[in-house]
Amino acid sequence: MTPEHASSLANHFLIAMPDMADPNFGGAVVFLAEHGPKGALGLVINRPTDLDLATLFERIDLKLEQGERAREPVYYGGPVQRDRGFVLHRPVGHWNSTVTVSEEIGLTSSKDVLEAVAQGEGPEGMLVTLGYSGWGPGQLEDEIGRNAWLTVPATPGLIFDTPVDERFLGAFQLLGIDPTFLASSAGHA
Repeated sequence: MTPEHASSLANHFLIAMPDMADPNFGGAVVFLAEHGPKGALGLVINRPTDLDLATLFERIDLKLEQGERAREPVYYGGPVQRDRGFVLHRPVGHWNSTVTVSEEIGLTSSKDVLEAVAQGEGPEGMLVTLGYSGWGPGQLEDEIGRNAWLTVPATPGLIFDTPVDERFLGAFQLLGIDPTFLASSAGHA
Protein backbone atom coordinates (compact mmCIF):
# COMPACT_ATOMS: atom_id res chain seq x y z
CA MET A 1 0.00 0.00 0.00
CA THR A 2 1.41 3.36 -0.99
CA PRO A 3 1.64 6.13 1.62
CA GLU A 4 -1.04 8.29 -0.02
CA HIS A 5 -3.50 5.38 0.22
CA ALA A 6 -2.49 4.24 3.69
CA SER A 7 -5.53 5.90 5.23
CA SER A 8 -8.00 5.11 2.43
CA LEU A 9 -11.48 4.31 3.64
CA ALA A 10 -12.48 2.58 0.39
CA ASN A 11 -14.40 -0.62 1.20
CA HIS A 12 -15.59 0.87 4.51
CA PHE A 13 -18.98 1.90 5.77
CA LEU A 14 -19.64 5.44 6.91
CA ILE A 15 -22.28 5.38 9.62
CA ALA A 16 -24.08 8.64 10.26
CA MET A 17 -24.01 9.62 13.89
CA PRO A 18 -27.53 9.48 15.34
CA ASP A 19 -27.72 13.28 15.68
CA MET A 20 -26.77 14.04 12.05
CA ALA A 21 -29.11 16.80 10.88
CA ASP A 22 -28.32 16.65 7.13
CA PRO A 23 -31.48 15.21 5.52
CA ASN A 24 -29.36 13.52 2.84
CA PHE A 25 -27.49 11.47 5.41
CA GLY A 26 -29.44 11.29 8.67
CA GLY A 27 -29.71 7.59 9.60
CA ALA A 28 -27.58 6.61 6.59
CA VAL A 29 -25.05 3.87 6.04
CA VAL A 30 -22.78 4.76 3.12
CA PHE A 31 -20.57 2.22 1.40
CA LEU A 32 -17.37 3.99 0.30
CA ALA A 33 -16.23 2.71 -3.08
CA GLU A 34 -13.42 5.23 -3.59
CA HIS A 35 -11.41 7.38 -1.20
CA GLY A 36 -8.15 9.14 -1.87
CA PRO A 37 -6.43 12.49 -2.34
CA LYS A 38 -9.06 13.59 -4.91
CA GLY A 39 -11.98 12.93 -2.55
CA ALA A 40 -14.45 10.13 -1.92
CA LEU A 41 -17.39 8.43 -3.62
CA GLY A 42 -19.94 6.23 -1.91
CA LEU A 43 -23.49 4.93 -2.05
CA VAL A 44 -26.16 5.05 0.65
CA ILE A 45 -27.17 1.39 1.11
CA ASN A 46 -30.15 1.73 3.44
CA ARG A 47 -32.49 4.18 1.72
CA PRO A 48 -34.87 2.42 -0.70
CA THR A 49 -36.97 4.57 -3.04
CA ASP A 50 -40.51 3.88 -4.27
CA LEU A 51 -39.06 2.76 -7.61
CA ASP A 52 -38.56 -0.98 -8.13
CA LEU A 53 -36.12 -2.68 -10.51
CA ALA A 54 -38.85 -3.75 -12.96
CA THR A 55 -39.94 -0.13 -13.42
CA LEU A 56 -36.35 1.10 -13.72
CA PHE A 57 -35.58 -1.54 -16.35
CA GLU A 58 -38.71 -0.51 -18.29
CA ARG A 59 -37.53 3.10 -18.28
CA ILE A 60 -34.20 2.12 -19.85
CA ASP A 61 -35.84 -0.18 -22.43
CA LEU A 62 -34.94 -3.46 -20.78
CA LYS A 63 -37.36 -6.18 -19.70
CA LEU A 64 -36.83 -7.80 -16.33
CA GLU A 65 -38.71 -11.06 -15.79
CA GLN A 66 -41.23 -10.78 -13.01
CA GLY A 67 -39.94 -12.38 -9.86
CA GLU A 68 -38.22 -11.55 -6.61
CA ARG A 69 -35.51 -9.42 -8.25
CA ALA A 70 -38.09 -7.36 -10.20
CA ARG A 71 -39.66 -6.22 -6.91
CA GLU A 72 -36.34 -5.17 -5.34
CA PRO A 73 -36.16 -1.43 -4.70
CA VAL A 74 -33.86 1.04 -6.36
CA TYR A 75 -31.96 2.93 -3.66
CA TYR A 76 -31.19 6.59 -3.10
CA GLY A 77 -27.41 6.51 -3.45
CA GLY A 78 -26.87 10.14 -2.55
CA PRO A 79 -27.53 13.71 -3.62
CA VAL A 80 -25.11 13.83 -6.59
CA GLN A 81 -26.30 12.95 -10.14
CA ARG A 82 -29.61 11.51 -8.95
CA ASP A 83 -30.63 10.70 -12.52
CA ARG A 84 -27.64 8.39 -13.01
CA GLY A 85 -27.61 4.73 -12.02
CA PHE A 86 -24.93 2.85 -10.11
CA VAL A 87 -24.80 -0.88 -9.41
CA LEU A 88 -23.00 -2.20 -6.35
CA HIS A 89 -22.52 -5.93 -6.88
CA ARG A 90 -20.82 -9.18 -6.03
CA PRO A 91 -18.94 -10.86 -7.58
CA VAL A 92 -16.91 -8.13 -9.27
CA GLY A 93 -17.34 -9.56 -12.81
CA HIS A 94 -16.23 -7.95 -16.05
CA TRP A 95 -18.35 -4.95 -17.04
CA ASN A 96 -17.49 -1.90 -19.13
CA SER A 97 -17.21 0.64 -16.29
CA THR A 98 -16.44 -1.21 -13.09
CA VAL A 99 -14.38 -0.06 -10.15
CA THR A 100 -13.07 -3.09 -8.24
CA VAL A 101 -13.55 -2.10 -4.61
CA SER A 102 -12.48 -5.41 -3.06
CA GLU A 103 -12.02 -9.03 -4.08
CA GLU A 104 -15.79 -9.46 -3.68
CA ILE A 105 -17.38 -6.10 -4.49
CA GLY A 106 -17.53 -4.03 -7.65
CA LEU A 107 -19.24 -0.75 -8.52
CA THR A 108 -20.47 -0.45 -12.11
CA SER A 109 -21.95 2.58 -13.83
CA SER A 110 -22.41 1.07 -17.31
CA LYS A 111 -25.68 -0.36 -18.63
CA ASP A 112 -24.14 -3.72 -19.63
CA VAL A 113 -24.47 -5.11 -16.08
CA LEU A 114 -28.23 -4.41 -16.17
CA GLU A 115 -28.51 -5.90 -19.67
CA ALA A 116 -26.97 -9.11 -18.28
CA VAL A 117 -29.48 -9.11 -15.41
CA ALA A 118 -32.33 -8.69 -17.90
CA GLN A 119 -31.05 -11.80 -19.71
CA GLY A 120 -31.11 -13.80 -16.48
CA GLU A 121 -27.38 -13.47 -15.96
CA GLY A 122 -25.43 -10.81 -14.11
CA PRO A 123 -24.10 -10.64 -10.57
CA GLU A 124 -25.38 -12.87 -7.79
CA GLY A 125 -25.93 -9.94 -5.45
CA MET A 126 -26.63 -6.36 -6.41
CA LEU A 127 -27.90 -3.07 -5.09
CA VAL A 128 -28.95 -0.47 -7.67
CA THR A 129 -28.93 3.22 -6.76
CA LEU A 130 -29.81 6.47 -8.40
CA GLY A 131 -27.25 9.08 -7.46
CA TYR A 132 -24.17 8.85 -5.33
CA SER A 133 -22.54 10.54 -2.36
CA GLY A 134 -19.41 12.54 -3.06
CA TRP A 135 -16.84 14.51 -1.10
CA GLY A 136 -14.11 16.80 -2.37
CA PRO A 137 -10.46 16.59 -1.25
CA GLY A 138 -10.29 16.67 2.57
CA GLN A 139 -14.06 17.17 2.99
CA LEU A 140 -14.83 13.68 4.31
CA GLU A 141 -11.81 13.73 6.64
CA ASP A 142 -13.10 17.04 8.04
CA GLU A 143 -16.58 15.59 8.60
CA ILE A 144 -15.12 12.53 10.34
CA GLY A 145 -12.97 14.84 12.48
CA ARG A 146 -16.14 16.68 13.54
CA ASN A 147 -17.72 13.36 14.61
CA ALA A 148 -20.35 13.33 11.85
CA TRP A 149 -19.46 9.76 10.85
CA LEU A 150 -18.17 6.54 12.34
CA THR A 151 -16.24 4.20 10.06
CA VAL A 152 -15.94 0.43 9.99
CA PRO A 153 -14.57 -2.01 7.40
CA ALA A 154 -17.40 -3.06 5.08
CA THR A 155 -18.86 -6.54 4.95
CA PRO A 156 -20.65 -7.76 1.82
CA GLY A 157 -23.25 -9.50 4.01
CA LEU A 158 -24.52 -6.19 5.38
CA ILE A 159 -25.04 -4.87 1.83
CA PHE A 160 -26.45 -7.93 0.11
CA ASP A 161 -27.89 -10.23 2.79
CA THR A 162 -29.18 -7.98 5.58
CA PRO A 163 -32.74 -6.61 5.34
CA VAL A 164 -32.66 -2.88 4.58
CA ASP A 165 -34.31 -1.86 7.86
CA GLU A 166 -31.57 -3.68 9.82
CA ARG A 167 -28.53 -2.20 8.03
CA PHE A 168 -28.11 0.92 10.19
CA LEU A 169 -28.13 -1.05 13.45
CA GLY A 170 -26.10 -3.81 11.77
CA ALA A 171 -23.37 -1.33 10.87
CA PHE A 172 -23.17 -0.15 14.48
CA GLN A 173 -23.05 -3.77 15.61
CA LEU A 174 -19.94 -4.27 13.45
CA LEU A 175 -18.34 -1.74 15.81
CA GLY A 176 -19.84 -3.35 18.89
CA ILE A 177 -21.84 -0.19 19.61
CA ASP A 178 -25.49 0.35 20.49
CA PRO A 179 -26.42 3.67 18.82
CA THR A 180 -28.89 4.54 21.57
CA PHE A 181 -25.91 5.16 23.86
CA LEU A 182 -24.38 7.72 21.51
CA ALA A 183 -25.12 11.37 22.08
CA SER A 184 -23.26 14.44 20.93
CA SER A 185 -24.20 16.49 23.99
CA ALA A 186 -25.14 15.67 27.53
CA GLY A 187 -28.59 16.50 28.84
CA HIS A 188 -29.30 18.35 32.04
CA ALA A 189 -31.73 17.18 34.70
